[in-house]
Amino acid sequence: MTETGAVRTGPPGTLARLPGRLPPLVADAALAAALFLVTLGPGRVTDGTGYALQTALVLPLVWRRRAPRAAFAVIAAAALTQWLLGVQLPADVALLVALGTVTARAPSRSAWAAALVAVAGAVLAAARWAPEGRFLASAAAMTAAVAASTLLGVNTRIRRAARAQRLERLERDRDERERRAVEEERARIARELHDSVTHGLSVVVALADALGHARPADASAVTARIAQTGRQALTDMRRALGLLQDTGPDAGPEDDRQPPPGIGQLGVLCERMEAAGLATRLRVDGEAATVPAAAQLTVHRLVQESLTNALRHAPQGSRAEVRVTCAPRAVTVEVTDDGHPAGTGRPADTGHPAPAESGRGLTGMRERAAAFGGVLETGPRPGGGWRVFVRLDPAGTP
Repeated sequence: MTETGAVRTGPPGTLARLPGRLPPLVADAALAAALFLVTLGPGRVTDGTGYALQTALVLPLVWRRRAPRAAFAVIAAAALTQWLLGVQLPADVALLVALGTVTARAPSRSAWAAALVAVAGAVLAAARWAPEGRFLASAAAMTAAVAASTLLGVNTRIRRAARAQRLERLERDRDERERRAVEEERARIARELHDSVTHGLSVVVALADALGHARPADASAVTARIAQTGRQALTDMRRALGLLQDTGPDAGPEDDRQPPPGIGQLGVLCERMEAAGLATRLRVDGEAATVPAAAQLTVHRLVQESLTNALRHAPQGSRAEVRVTCAPRAVTVEVTDDGHPAGTGRPADTGHPAPAESGRGLTGMRERAAAFGGVLETGPRPGGGWRVFVRLDPAGTP
């Protein structure tokens, strides 16, 4: 309801439009015409005054929904004129129709005032036209008709308000679903940007550090690795930004044709990490081709983030091992690092920090795993180093 107590005739938004119905003005005009013809007959309207009163009683129904109070007032005035002239017409039923509309659509005070006017009219009509000795019965019958019309209007008012609230709730739910979808898409794009940019920059920084200690003969190879890693990071970033729009202004034709990375590109990833200073061993068991492309991208990103964190947090000279197992209904990913320099025999510090514990890395990995029914497990290894493990269920994920 509004502040004045009136019920809105229709809630906002596209959900409120119901195609296939007649326009209200046309429907009300048809009702007025039908009522005029039904109440017009031999012996009921006999002269020009009767026709004028008949028209005055019925015609305002055409605007009963656009201006319910005005229509009721005109019909009530016509009924009062009819009573004063002593002309009894069946078209008086139009007053009950107008009363029901006022009760359903007008503010509460106007509805109660219209009901009292109708009751007064019923008493006056019974006093003038009721058979002798039948005043009370006639007054009671007409008052009951007024009450029935009022109750029908109240019922319509309640149903309309409930329908408006239901449609508004549906619109709120729809807006909430759209908002959540946008947030999920933004989170997915943020994960892609984080994984690609963080990994690329970490490798570039590691290679740049190595360049400062490289022999002149090896400097060109390290520089080439830096350039190659930078180009791959730009490609990944363009792909992630391309999710925001149909075409990216900086994306070339080969970028559009290049598929997202999967299990088959893990070898290149491990070579890149080894060139950056993290000796990495890869083992893939099972048929990777049977794993859906989306799940393969998740596996690639999980391995990428795990190796990036090992490169950033593990001591120099550490070794990492990646093992991916592709089964008919599950894919397992395990990434471990020894966390101590090779050949020293000294155990690693068990306080090796969790991957991106304070940033988006660990959160993004958990979200990626959860999307395929997996639970990410991370923690220190008993003999030193760090372990990341997750089991994905691509077949059971809708």
